[in-house]
Amino acid sequence: MNVEVVFALPDKQFLFNIQLTYGDNIEKAIIKSGILLICNEINLRKNKVGIYSKIAKLSDILSDGDRVEIYRPLLSDPKEIRRKKVKKQKNK
Repeated sequence: MNVEVVFALPDKQFLFNIQLTYGDNIEKAIIKSGILLICNEINLRKNKVGIYSKIAKLSDILSDGDRVEIYRPLLSDPKEIRRKKVKKQKNK
């Protein structure tokens, strides 16, 4: 089966098309893609992963055509940024 593994940095994106056997999981796809050898900032104990924007577990079984996404940690909480923006607008 065909699966994509993707990871994006602010200035560069990585996309790997790999072949897996039915029953393989997300962790196996990431390892087989070789991304861990290229991007040493990826830590599978810390980085969240997903399939087509839905958070998933490393042990989740993949289907043909799935897109495995490795997410970077957020630098700041989007909700907190919105709260600060609203508070700033109210104070004007």
